[in-house]
Amino acid sequence: MPDSAVAPLDATNFDTAIGRCAIAWRADAVAHFALPGDDPGAGFRGGDARPVPEPTTGPRGEALARIRAHLDGDLDDLRWIPLDLTGPPKFHRAVYAVTRDIDPGHTLSYGEVARRCGAAGAAQAVGQALGSNPIPLIVPCHRVLAADHSLHGFSAPGGIDTKSKLLAIERTPGFGEPTLF
Repeated sequence: MPDSAVAPLDATNFDTAIGRCAIAWRADAVAHFALPGDDPGAGFRGGDARPVPEPTTGPRGEALARIRAHLDGDLDDLRWIPLDLTGPPKFHRAVYAVTRDIDPGHTLSYGEVARRCGAAGAAQAVGQALGSNPIPLIVPCHRVLAADHSLHGFSAPGGIDTKSKLLAIERTPGFGEPTLF
């Protein structure tokens, strides 16, 4: 379908336990998501996005309710939310599919994601794909860590602090827990 025939995005901001997020749909499939920042959703409210009231019913309302609940600690893998990933390249979509299969409270390394995509040795390419992830949280790029399980390179607003906060909400071992030293 040519770009001129692609349906416009419907976008809305909504409040969550971690702050104001933004989401954009094409039909009932999520095309973009923004974690809290100075102006969530500013990057996709441009030319082809139209602001809509926050939905409270139907698939969109249910998605927002479950995202809020997840960020409140009532964990949901959010895999049931349909996505519109028509823009990203094929390799990025493969990375997003593998990443989306990581359960809350679990992590993989960039190298493990690369291997599961059939591209062993492409950890940096995985990092680049996740750095341009248009749907963080629903495509849970925060669950991908460096080989030594450290937090590196999270491009969402708040950077590594946001990544750590999301992992703590999901009760991921080693994040948000008291330490002895």
